[in-house]
Amino acid sequence: MKRLALLGASGHGKVVADAALAMGWREVVFFDDAWPRIELNGHWPVVGDTAALMARLGEFDGVLVAIGNCAVRWQKHQALQAAGARLATVVHPSACVSPYARLGAGTVVMAGAVVNVDAVVGEAGIINTSATVDHDCRLAHGAHVSPGAHLSGNVQVGVCSWVGVGASVRQGMSIGAGVMVGAGAVVVKSVADGLMVVGCPAAPRSSPSM
Repeated sequence: MKRLALLGASGHGKVVADAALAMGWREVVFFDDAWPRIELNGHWPVVGDTAALMARLGEFDGVLVAIGNCAVRWQKHQALQAAGARLATVVHPSACVSPYARLGAGTVVMAGAVVNVDAVVGEAGIINTSATVDHDCRLAHGAHVSPGAHLSGNVQVGVCSWVGVGASVRQGMSIGAGVMVGAGAVVVKSVADGLMVVGCPAAPRSSPSM
């Protein structure tokens, strides 16, 4: 693990870079479409935009999309995959991931997070700081479980859905594709595609803007 390229120079990107170095990557560099207006992301250089990264894929041992927006992250991930990028998975050394869990390419698991036995996290996922994904959960591509959010056992999460900070999901629930679960929400009923749910118990509010 030598050189890692991250697409997306944001606060989320900083956390991914920090986790990558902690797990043993020697060097992290950023690419972002705001370059050259942005040339530094915290402690790390921003050296080009998406087109520059595509042209330089062979220089990196791993590439990962570090963009918080689920739909954009999944779209960029697919483009890199189609271009033959070596897609990396980053797991902070303080995270606890069962050897019987499965993480897709391009997924990040942050400090203090737990992914339990027989859970499956799809590609380009985010299991954020101190989040928990319990046994037999199934998270589709591009899903994000935010800091301090908790999925009980056997929860299903659809493509590009976002479980907000501190939210909780009861065991056996199904969350559809493109769903946004609000911060602190308590999901006790399954959620259909494309909804935003908030509150305790969580109830639909309006369609999220993804």
